[in-house]
Parts: sequence; C-alpha cells; structure tokens
Amino acid sequence: MNAASKLSRRNLLKTATLAGGGLVIGIAIPVAKRFALAQEAQALAAFAPNAFLRIAADDSITVLSAHSEMGQGIWTMLPMLIAEELDADWSRIRVEHAPVAPAYMHSAFGGQTTFGSSSTWSEFDRYRQAGAGARAMLLQAAAMRLNLPVERLRTENGTVVAGTQRIRYGELADDAGKLAPPDPASLKLKDPEDWKFIGKPTKRLDTPEKTSGRAQFGMDVQFPGLLTALVARSPVFGGTVKSFDDAAAKAIPGVRNVVQVPSGVAVVADHFWAAKLGRDALKIDWNLGPNAGLDTAQLREEFRRLAATPGNVAAQAGDVEAALAKAAKTLDVEYAVPYLAHAPMEPLNCTVKIDKDGCELWTGTQSQTGDQLAAAKITGLNPEQVRLHTMFLGGGFGRRLPSDFVIEAVHVAKAAGAPVKTVWTREDDIRGGYYRPMFVQQVHVGLGAGGLPVAWQHTLVGQSLAAGTPLEPMMVRNGVDAFSVGGVIDAPYLKAIPDHRVDLHSPATGIPVLVWRSVGPSYNVFVMESLIDELAHAAGKDPVEYRRLLLKDYPRHLGVLDLAVEKAGWKTPRAQGRARGVAVFETAGSYVAEVAEVSMEDDPVAGRAIRVHRVVCAVDCGIVVNPEGVRAQMESSIAFGLAAALHSRLSFKDGRVQQSNFHDFRVLRFNEMPQVEVHIVPSTEKPSGIGEPGVPPIAPAVANAVFALTGQRLRELPLEPAATQPGKA
Repeated sequence: MNAASKLSRRNLLKTATLAGGGLVIGIAIPVAKRFALAQEAQALAAFAPNAFLRIAADDSITVLSAHSEMGQGIWTMLPMLIAEELDADWSRIRVEHAPVAPAYMHSAFGGQTTFGSSSTWSEFDRYRQAGAGARAMLLQAAAMRLNLPVERLRTENGTVVAGTQRIRYGELADDAGKLAPPDPASLKLKDPEDWKFIGKPTKRLDTPEKTSGRAQFGMDVQFPGLLTALVARSPVFGGTVKSFDDAAAKAIPGVRNVVQVPSGVAVVADHFWAAKLGRDALKIDWNLGPNAGLDTAQLREEFRRLAATPGNVAAQAGDVEAALAKAAKTLDVEYAVPYLAHAPMEPLNCTVKIDKDGCELWTGTQSQTGDQLAAAKITGLNPEQVRLHTMFLGGGFGRRLPSDFVIEAVHVAKAAGAPVKTVWTREDDIRGGYYRPMFVQQVHVGLGAGGLPVAWQHTLVGQSLAAGTPLEPMMVRNGVDAFSVGGVIDAPYLKAIPDHRVDLHSPATGIPVLVWRSVGPSYNVFVMESLIDELAHAAGKDPVEYRRLLLKDYPRHLGVLDLAVEKAGWKTPRAQGRARGVAVFETAGSYVAEVAEVSMEDDPVAGRAIRVHRVVCAVDCGIVVNPEGVRAQMESSIAFGLAAALHSRLSFKDGRVQQSNFHDFRVLRFNEMPQVEVHIVPSTEKPSGIGEPGVPPIAPAVANAVFALTGQRLRELPLEPAATQPGKA
C-alpha cells in the first residue's frame, strides 16, 4: 500500500493519542493562574487544585468540562472520572463549561474542541488524574490538621476518614488550597476492581436542567439592550451583493438597522420576528457568481464518468486487473449517496457584545479556540480579550466546528455598533452550506471458486473535506483525502484480498462540504457492507456466515457480530412480511454490529415504503464509563443514520438548494423510530469513541434486510423501493 492508504482517520486518532499521551500529567496549574483559568466563578472557589475542578466550603464540587455538551453525555462522563479518583459525594457534583484557556486544549489534537468521538478516550486519564491530585491534597490537609500520617487516613463519599472521625472536603478546602499540587508521577490511580462510578449506569446530570427548562442554549441568551439579527445571504454559494434597497425593511416596526457584512445583508431589530419581516422586505440585487449553474443531476453524470476512469491511488496491492480476469465470477456495481445537511435541532446562533473592555461571545460551539481567534482577528483585539461562554448545544454533528456563523455574528455586531444575537432560521440552516458531500462509487469484485473475493477494484468520486482547510497538510497525501476513503481502505475485508486497488477523484464543485457525523464511514460503510451482502448471496452463503469467514482474524468484529445476531435471533423464524439484514464495522476505535428487521408498508405520500421495526445493536467500545450514555448514543446514532437511510437528501438546480425545511429535507419522525436494543460487550481495552460509531452500519443493515425481503438491491441513499423509483433495484 502507498502512504495515502495508511493515513486513515482512525490511524490519525491513534497516532495523535500516542503523541498526546504525556499531556495527561500536565494537570498542575501554577497558583497564580488557577483562578484565571476558572474565571467563571473566581469568588466562589475555595479550593481549585487544577483547572478541572474546584471544591467550595459548602462541599459542592464543580467540574469544568473542556468539551461541549451537545447531547453526547460529556457533562456526566467527565465528572464520573473525577468523582472516581476523588471519592466524591455524587450528589454534590456540579458542572460548568470551561472558559477558553490553554489548560482545556484537546490532549491529543490541540485547540479547545469537541469532535471525532474523542472526548472519552482523550480525557480518560487526564480527568482521573485531576481527581486523584485533589484527593491527595485533601488527605495532606487532613493529616496536618489531625497530626496523623497520611497513610492512616482514607477518603469516602466526600470526606476524609480517620478512625471514627470524618472531615468534610468543604471543611478542608481552605487548608488544601494553601498546599502545592502533588507531582503527577506520584499519583496512583485506582485499580478497575475498586471503581465505584466508572462502569456503573448513571443518570445524566444535564437532564434535570433540560427537562425543567433551566438549561441555557445559545438561542436562550437574553439581556437588556440585546438586539436580534437575520442575514440575507446569496441564494447561490459564492454570490455577492451588487446593491440593495433597505427602505421597506427599515419601515418594519422594530427594525433598528440594516448593515452589509461579508456574508450578505443583516437586518438588526428588537426581536426575531421584526428581523425576519425586515429581511423578507429587503430588495437585493445579487451577483450570483460562477456557481449559478450548479445542478446535482449534471454533477451525478460527471461523477459517473469520472468513476469509470483511474484516479489517485489510495490503496493498492497485487495486480487487480489480472485477478479480475481470472475470477470465477465478477460483480460490477455502482453506489451513490447525496449531499446532506447536518440539520441540528437548534439552528445556528451566536450572541456578540463588543465594547471598550473587549469582545464577549455566547454560543453553542464545537471549536472554542477557533471562534476566539476568529473574533480577535475581526475586532483587532488580542485573543485573551475575547471571552467566550460555551452554551448547551442543540446538536452539532460537525456543523458547529467551522467558525463561519461566529465570524458572521461578530461582523454583524461590529457593523451594528450594538450587542446582537445573529440567528439562522431552519431554512438558513438547510440552505446555508457545509454539507456531507455527494459520492458516486463504482466497484468491480472478482470471486474465487469458493465464493470469497479474490480481486477488488474500487473508485470513489466526491469532494474533499480537507482540501483548502488547515487539515489539508495532515489529511491529504498524493491527492487522496483520508476522510474520503475512510471506511474503505481500512476495511478488514479489503486487507485480506491480495489483489486490490482503491482510486479517488476529488472534483471541486463550489458546494461547501464538511465532516458529518462519522465522516467517511457514514457513506462508505453503506457501500462496503451492502457489497459484502451482495457477495454472500452471489456465493450462495448466509450473510452472517460469509462475514464470519472474512472476519476470522478480527476477534472484536466477530464479537459484536456474534452478539448482535444472537440477540436478534438471526436464525429464528421471522414474522410474516418481515426480514432481517446485518452490518458490522469499526469506527473511531469502536466496533458495532447492527441487525435491522424491516417490512414494506403503504405510505400515503411515498407509496411503498420501508418500515424498520427493530434494530439490535452490539457495541465494543473498550472500557465503558457510563453504560447509560453508551446506550443513549447508540440509539441516537441509529435514529440519525436512519434519517439518511430512509429520507434525507439535498439537490441543486440553477445553483440553488431545492430543499428548505423538514417537510422536504426529512429526518426521522417519532412514529418511525424502531425498537432499539443495545448490548455492550464487556471489555478491558482502552476506551474508544461512542458518539459516531452507531451511524455507519444502520443504512446497510436496512438495505440488506430489504433485499432479503423483496429481492431488490438498493444501491443509493435514501433507500427507495423500486415501486416508487423504477429501475433502482
């Protein structure tokens, strides 16, 4: 294999983990900087041994989360790690999003960010070490007070215990705060058999806040004098404003100002509705630019032509053409997936206040460092003069990684000369860019006499996610974007085939694209696991048994596969009119197998439609911190992936996005959610990612079930039976 084939997203994560491993000991913050790093509550902190927690005199323990809570459960998982080593009283735990500061930078990637299913594995050691360091200081403070050796003391449920005496952590906070932090190398973390929190099902700490309405999302930010803005953006990507007439907009009651910004024209008003009516009243003459002719039907044909030609080599071994010529049977197929929006439930928004003291931001973000630097550049301030408040995120899925919406909001506030909350509507979100790219893939597979693959020629065509971004030097080698081929070149099936070649074309289209939950595997696993199913049927073998043959040297793949099919009753009789399909893959270091049970039903809108009744999921993600969190993320991933499998697509005509809201960019509805059963494989391996790995297997599992039921092989997403889309089987 060439160098490009070795640079997968998974390998990048593993390399980064090793490179950043030494950072987990860097928890001791110089005394003079401790409270500056926990700037949100300086006056309340009685004892802040490091940047990640503080203990007050009332026994409350506040954990500062270096990562954004966007539904993945990080507000519970990180405190569990600290509580474990601190021997904390769980009822006293509180959580805050950390301020932007070097101490909270990602321990592997740098920058304060949340992405790539990396929070658990990157913080597993660092947060436990923070708890252990605080515990050591509390013990030392108690030993000095009692005039006893530290060895005669122990900790339990938020107290230091010496015989029959108990001293609360809050009582020791002041004394402990006067001590020097311990040498991290001297700290011994608990053995797994002594864990009281890690591995135990734990209710989420943010649930009461969210169910009561107390939780503050970016959209909830409000204070006296705050205005609201909506921006009119070009209907075609790359378009610019020629001129505009704002007379009608300014006549709307409540509209305060209309300002031009780099992304378009902003209407600034007392409240959202006035801003929306004002934007609707704007008359703008657009220079549509070079993308006015964008058409996805034409792009699809262009991609198909490219797929039939050699591209940049992502992986290669042996002589695939000669092996195909000698194969006992060949399979020649084409698969395709559309552009997709991220469509988080909370649309993008950012509140900005600029004054003589600096710039203040309130937003739900996945990239605090990037946002801070971007705001500093626009305002001409130093980064430390930009204070960012991380709010709860109503979903991210990658869309809140780029700072485009923050940059726009800072420009609006600067131009308006007032504090402004810039809000995106649902239509703005669907049509505003940064999509999962469209891909067309052509694959030629040769089978040997025993029915197993002996040759594999695979060509992918789709936009690069890394090209033109700071990630390009790391992720693109010899013209191959590792994001684009993730899920193909690292597939265990491919590695076992002596003669194979994977090519990639990365055409530029003018459509902005971005990582989308589980990135390349979100579409490539649909192709790979559907293909394996096709090969199994071509070989006359049961799809599970066929996979077992191909995965015989991959015990963790086999472990989740065997568990999922056992719990799903793979060989037991199915209800009349139903069938099952299976898929298995590893993403972000976690292994997931899913069995989907489906039927066909009549839909009043779509005609014949796929109904998914049940999904059985088995997951091996190494050491599990919170089993409830793992189950919730698997359920979430399956719902998210089913939306793409059954409904969602974006199309372009005359340069414009044709969809606008959830009526035509459909996501999964409540009544479509299947019964989901999640089974966790016990493991002592290092923790791995859990936010994304449940997404990739669901589309192929459903597609494979549809084939088992109807004999139709659906090779394009969203899945549409032949009765509604003739010729696609």
